[in-house]
Amino acid sequence: FHPKYVMADEEESINEQCVGPSSEQAGKASTCDGCPNQKACAAGDGRKEDPDLAIIKARLSEVHRIILVLSGKGGVGKSTMSAQLSFALAARGLRVGLLDVDICGPSIPQMLGLRGQSVHQSASGWSPVYVTQPGVADGDDDDDVELGVMSIGFMLPSEDDAVIWRGPRKNGLIKQFLTDVEWGQLDFLLVDTPPGTSDEHISLVQFLSKALGPSDGALIVSTPQEVSLMDVRKELSFCAKTKLRVLGVIENMSGLLTPLQSVQLRDASGGDVTAAALAMIAEKCPELLALSIYSEVFPAAGGGAEGMALSFGVPFLGRVPLEPALTRACEAGTSYGASARLGGSRDVLQPIVERLLAATKMQHDVNDIGTQQTR
Repeated sequence: FHPKYVMADEEESINEQCVGPSSEQAGKASTCDGCPNQKACAAGDGRKEDPDLAIIKARLSEVHRIILVLSGKGGVGKSTMSAQLSFALAARGLRVGLLDVDICGPSIPQMLGLRGQSVHQSASGWSPVYVTQPGVADGDDDDDVELGVMSIGFMLPSEDDAVIWRGPRKNGLIKQFLTDVEWGQLDFLLVDTPPGTSDEHISLVQFLSKALGPSDGALIVSTPQEVSLMDVRKELSFCAKTKLRVLGVIENMSGLLTPLQSVQLRDASGGDVTAAALAMIAEKCPELLALSIYSEVFPAAGGGAEGMALSFGVPFLGRVPLEPALTRACEAGTSYGASARLGGSRDVLQPIVERLLAATKMQHDVNDIGTQQTR
């Protein structure tokens, strides 16, 4: 499978007002008039159970928890949260898989340090690409963090190649990821999704309908400003309509957090006075050099993501600031949590990880790795 510039000209025109082939109104609604599939839908062909659903359930039977990382808005940090939460969970000794279903914008290979890797076919299916990096599990620097990853980014002959597909072909690959990837036993499978509430999201929830258990669900990511929240509210409505449990909401980029000594200080004319200012602080009040600077970047409209979560009656898991160490880790494809602990700084993701484990009923005892009950 090596797409380069793939046009889907052979696909039929998509009815944007389609009620869906599984709907009771399929083939009968006024929006069905003129559709080439109207007779088939009216006959109930679309309401017949997809036999692949049972295959997906069997394939994921050894996966204890499935988490879909969603947001109605692009650029809010879904992939950042997916990657760094995967690192954080794996650092606790949990078996973690990360599936990237953002077909047109796969960024997970970059964020996991796996650029240039490729997928291998085995007798039992596609094998995930495994990332192994130095971890800090329970303070032991000799431990390794290991997790499996799957993405279309591993299948392209060049990372600059474009995948120009319509919905049905994207859905076909997503289904193939679910039926063919051999994950083995996992404590967590995180699924990084594209933004919005598009055809891929609907199909993904349908494909997983038999595999999802009562402790599985969606993790919603947003930034605090209204331009993001207005789209993320639609994602929460999507979860309600598709009966997808919301495990919690994360507010990303809640403010800028950086050590005082890492900032540049400028005077009124724009001149760099950092060295002189830090020297003065070191002389007059050296304890200030250990402080960090926090500044609001985006206005938190209506209480930000926390206010939105409260209004929808779903858990709020916490805030993640815009922190240079976190962005550097994503660019380097490394674990932010490991570098934070090694550097003696606070890991801002750990409280969110704790709440996520509680939400999925997977509070983890390191002495009982692999003993959690399946769904």
